[in-house]
Amino acid sequence: MDLTTPSLEALFEQLGLESSDEAIENFIREHQLPDNVKLGDAPFWSAGQSQLLKEKWHSDDEWAPIIDELNADLHADCMPKT
Repeated sequence: MDLTTPSLEALFEQLGLESSDEAIENFIREHQLPDNVKLGDAPFWSAGQSQLLKEKWHSDDEWAPIIDELNADLHADCMPKT
């Protein structure tokens, strides 16, 4: 059983990525996605990372809001500016 408290930092750790605040900010800035590319289908994920994101999101468990947050962050350039 996974007892990790869901957070963006913990998600990055599970994806095998650097999880410091600076590293997460850099990743998000450098990996913006077009509106028509789904998070789990992004070309920069490995097959395992993509599968992890899809499974956690589709299971709609406590990780879903964190994955939604990452999805919004990676599509920020597509969002209308207010």
